Amino acid sequence: MVDEYHQYEEACRRIREENAKLLIDFGDWLKRKGLSEKTRCQHVANIDLYVNEFLLYEDATEAVEGPCHVGMFLGYWFIKKAMWSSESSIRSNAASLKKFYEFMHERGLVSEEALKEMREQIKEELPEWLATMRRYSDPSITDAENIWGI
Repeated sequence: MVDEYHQYEEACRRIREENAKLLIDFGDWLKRKGLSEKTRCQHVANIDLYVNEFLLYEDATEAVEGPCHVGMFLGYWFIKKAMWSSESSIRSNAASLKKFYEFMHERGLVSEEALKEMREQIKEELPEWLATMRRYSDPSITDAENIWGI
């Protein structure tokens, strides 16, 4: 058990180092796209949370494996774990994820298919994630089943 935890911690350390480089390159890519400094900082902060907190929360998952986890992040984890979660922050994170994985695709790190599937998932599921956020924020709804539909 201790050895497994040590391996997990070591993998997370390595991934965080890789992510630091990716985040710098992503910020530079956004700058070349003409985004303002404020917008770039917001996108980089959103992706930092995704790749260094969410993807490492239960397992040492690398950013390249991230497109298939977007639904769990925006539809559940972010709503529960981020005290600042709101409908607008869900939209902001969705936009950041689309830009980040476009950047990853341009670098040859994510396939066209994975990018397309992630974009389609965001398009199709965003209304439900926003509805879940509204239910989660509604103090009159106290039963988890009525929030998450479980």
